[in-house]
Amino acid sequence: MGFLPLLTRDRGRSLHLPAHGRGAGLPDDLRAMLRHRAGIWDLPELPELGGPLMQQGAVAESQRQAAIAIGAERGWYGVNGATGLLQAALLAIARPGQAVLMPRNVHRSLIQACVLGDLTPVLFDLPFMVDRGHVFPPDGPWLKDVLNELPIAGVEIAAAVLVHPTYQGYATDLKPMVVELHSRGWPVLVDEAHGAHFASRVDESLPDSAITAGADLIVHSLHKSAAGLTQTAVLWSQGDRVDPKAVERSLGWLQTTSPSALLLASCEASLSDLCKPAGLHKLGTRLKDARELAVQLRQLGLPLLENQDPLRLILHTAAEGISGLEADAWLMARGLVGELPEPGCLTFCLGLAPQRGLVRLMHRRWRGLLAAQGKGLPLPVFTPPPLPRITAPSMACGLAWRAQSRRVSIADAVGRVAAELICPYPPGIPLLVPGEKLDHRRVDWLLEQQNLWPEQIAGTVKVLAL
Repeated sequence: MGFLPLLTRDRGRSLHLPAHGRGAGLPDDLRAMLRHRAGIWDLPELPELGGPLMQQGAVAESQRQAAIAIGAERGWYGVNGATGLLQAALLAIARPGQAVLMPRNVHRSLIQACVLGDLTPVLFDLPFMVDRGHVFPPDGPWLKDVLNELPIAGVEIAAAVLVHPTYQGYATDLKPMVVELHSRGWPVLVDEAHGAHFASRVDESLPDSAITAGADLIVHSLHKSAAGLTQTAVLWSQGDRVDPKAVERSLGWLQTTSPSALLLASCEASLSDLCKPAGLHKLGTRLKDARELAVQLRQLGLPLLENQDPLRLILHTAAEGISGLEADAWLMARGLVGELPEPGCLTFCLGLAPQRGLVRLMHRRWRGLLAAQGKGLPLPVFTPPPLPRITAPSMACGLAWRAQSRRVSIADAVGRVAAELICPYPPGIPLLVPGEKLDHRRVDWLLEQQNLWPEQIAGTVKVLAL
């Protein structure tokens, strides 16, 4: 049994999630609770405590107070991460047989929710940055071009999903897009897993939260972008387009009947940190420090890319001819642990812990990486996915995923229908969705991706058996 000892091992500088930085950024009241006798806080849903779906008890009151403080109308704590709340939210806003408009960079959990709810994902393409291999979120004009491609024959769209910000911290102005989607009569769910801190309003230069933008349902991951423990999240609701009873019904389908009291306490404490003076001061300090750190690193020659979230540093390794996956392995072995390695970049999460001495450490490690692996010339530009502006799977995702299938090489999959996701994790964004039909261009692109992600993407894919 070797798992427990690994949890307390010194791993060097941890610039990964959860954002509390291995405890250094945890809320003070949660830290105080954890100093009590081990396990004393591990309680069931006693009447005094209640739970996320109960109308009475301390948890229900905590959720009500948190919603008021954050500026939403309703809130539900989640102990199955943003994944469980995103799935419940999607199932609450669309009925079996309907479709949901969503961008290509949705998390795989939403495709899985489409399977659970017999929904059709209508996927729209996104702006692509060839120098780094990242998509950028859409803006109002881009979304209008997408909507001009509708309708798709035989597809009834019932709702829409947006992602804000991306994993790497890119964001645009949500409000015009929410207004446009509402004008179509669609409720809007926003995956704001990486942007809970936007709702703090502590820094005017941060993007607006989806709450401010008027989205109907918003999911925050409290371990990705607040000071929560892993697996904590919250679902916010506002407006009259979504029935709260439908949300609670969906949550009841997917959420455990024995939620961890520790995780529920972490939800309360991390949200309090986003709303109360002490927590806001801490967050404001971290944002200020992060901006200063990025300026200093750029002055020292580190190729950091611009984004809209100061707490995410994107190291553009491709600019020096280095794969972000290779850079991550080299740096991790030397005590600098990032969050998101990709073929062209390595993203670091500064989180809510102090980062003393980080400029010197990152500069020293970057110089060492260049000496060991730098090639001087940038990597070739990345190929955008060869996708139409908007598309839907040719077969229902659930049918394709459950159908009789066979495994073939990607090269031999031309003309076949996918029976599985191809989805590097992290970031957990599908490159191929069950039910999509593969043409020559898509196969060639997937072969390129397999070369770029050799440990993440197999050379084979499940397709429907003929």
